Amino acid sequence: MRTDGATPGYTLFSPLASANTYLVDLDGKVVHTWKHEYNPSSMVYLRDNGNLVRCGHDKGTGLFNGGGMGGILQEFDWDGELVWQDDLNTDNFHQHHDVELLPNGNLLVIGWEAKTPDQAIAAGRDPNAVGEKGLWPDVVLELKPTPPVGSEVVWEWHVWDHLIQDFDSEKPGYGSIPDHAGKLDLNGDHRDQPPVTEAERRRLREVEEQMKALGYSGDDEAEEAGDPSEEDLRRLRSPDWMHTNAVAYLPQHDLIVISSPEFNEVFVIDHSTTTAQAASSKGGRHGKGGDFLWRWGNPRNYGAGKNRDRRLFYQHDPTWQVAADGGVSLLLFNNGGGRPGGAPWSDVIQLELPLRQTGFQREEGKAFGPVDPVWSYSDQGSFFAPFISGAQRLPNGNTLICEGPNGRLFEVTPEGEVVWDFLNDLGGDKDFGENHPPVPPHAIFRAHRYAPDHPALKGRL
Repeated sequence: MRTDGATPGYTLFSPLASANTYLVDLDGKVVHTWKHEYNPSSMVYLRDNGNLVRCGHDKGTGLFNGGGMGGILQEFDWDGELVWQDDLNTDNFHQHHDVELLPNGNLLVIGWEAKTPDQAIAAGRDPNAVGEKGLWPDVVLELKPTPPVGSEVVWEWHVWDHLIQDFDSEKPGYGSIPDHAGKLDLNGDHRDQPPVTEAERRRLREVEEQMKALGYSGDDEAEEAGDPSEEDLRRLRSPDWMHTNAVAYLPQHDLIVISSPEFNEVFVIDHSTTTAQAASSKGGRHGKGGDFLWRWGNPRNYGAGKNRDRRLFYQHDPTWQVAADGGVSLLLFNNGGGRPGGAPWSDVIQLELPLRQTGFQREEGKAFGPVDPVWSYSDQGSFFAPFISGAQRLPNGNTLICEGPNGRLFEVTPEGEVVWDFLNDLGGDKDFGENHPPVPPHAIFRAHRYAPDHPALKGRL
């Protein structure tokens, strides 16, 4: 469906069950295709010169196995020739999910780094919440490509450098969780969990089956566990404890935002730091090193709220928005699984950040603001995507939404009117290989609309 209110441009996406990337016009006609060797792990992006950057799904060494698994970064020219590749899958590190193209030509990438069970316990993790694979805390790397192969790491941030725990006073990082909102509670993902009800068991099994069908589940330990008891559910935790699924950069303030759906929070960190400062709690433009400058979605994680105060539910795709007056906000896709009461539903929300010249504002002891979004879109009863998915704010104020599992892309006005609606029928040309569940052919991780006069398209279409 297309109306006169649709924003001009071309939409880029790569179905999860495909080795192809497509650019389609507003009528859904394919105007350009790139062919690849690997299935995508997430989103694809165009550089201004028309080159395509993507993450490929590669199983690597076998230690890492989970949703959004990447491991191969590739860049193709407009004609589909491979001009750069970097293999980011070793015994101790594996790239996953998102990348971000930086103004200087570098890339921000998300990766897992392996911590053994002994290392996790030595850091203050509850032993009952450590499985055989240990923990895979997330890392953000800035890479400078060195074509045709490889890259140089020019900046890095490790969440493992910014932990707090109150489980074991004899272990590092012991302290008060509420007094250290700039750090991540090492046991925050399982803290004080209520007993698991039978209804919750059924819901978890249903979501797990959906994710398996999309190739978005790979924890063999959990698969072999059968119908878990309460204690099993607490013990058999994925080592992918953050599952960071997005990274985005704000050049005006040199800030990075990342999204952790397992913690149901988005976090902002300072990119103006050196790597050494990013491993500490001092330095950088904001003076806090690599500690979180702002976080939002689940204040219970840092002792500033209760379960009822949670606002994010397995969210994806936070993107920066800068207003004409310099105000900063985030647009993100709030997937909605696990909302209290009634059937789950998704919404897209926009948060105005409390960022002033002196930094992020927060009343001591209170949750980070804002209290409520400044804009949201939902259609309860007909709009729900339990995982993947995303949203893009378009130049005219409309919003392009990707309802990922269903392969639906649609555009809404600020008032919520649907002015473009596209149901993907592309994909299914490549599965994920042996021992991987079948993937519905049309599912899309995310999509992006490029204006007709974008430098990447100029003179090519």
